[in-house]
Amino acid sequence: MALLPILIAPDPRLKVTAEAVERVDAEVRALMDNMLESMHAANGIGLAAPQVGVAKRVIVVDTAREDEAPRPLRMANPEIVWASEETECSEEGCLSLPDHFADVTRPARVRVRYIDHENEIRELEADGILSKCVQHEMDHLDGVLFVDHISSLKRNIILRKLVKSKRVEAAG
Repeated sequence: MALLPILIAPDPRLKVTAEAVERVDAEVRALMDNMLESMHAANGIGLAAPQVGVAKRVIVVDTAREDEAPRPLRMANPEIVWASEETECSEEGCLSLPDHFADVTRPARVRVRYIDHENEIRELEADGILSKCVQHEMDHLDGVLFVDHISSLKRNIILRKLVKSKRVEAAG
């Protein structure tokens, strides 16, 4: 397995619409495994393929806490087939927007259909942190960042800070 570099906003590759996966084969499984390893190494709970520069509809999620056994989910072509009318607002962060957080409102529960790492069609009903995480990662597949759900003022402040920090890092 290999650690993949995670793109930092504003990077135009984070704004692309990812393409569907025809089938989960050895190449896609390797991508999923590398994404999980990269996500865990960065202390994240979710990662989408566009965040590692791959424009494919693939996400990985593991919401297990440090003291719990890992519960990795590998999803290709995830789609929400049902969402609750009830919503929840909670703080979100993102590996592509390090050290920045904002409150985002999303459906409290969702049912997601996807292809798993064995190329089997599955459905998952999720609530709580898993629901938020899956929805957040699925947004990435359509070029949407969590900051796209907040006011333009807050979004612009966060993006300006990220641009500045990239310049400082590049200057060495």
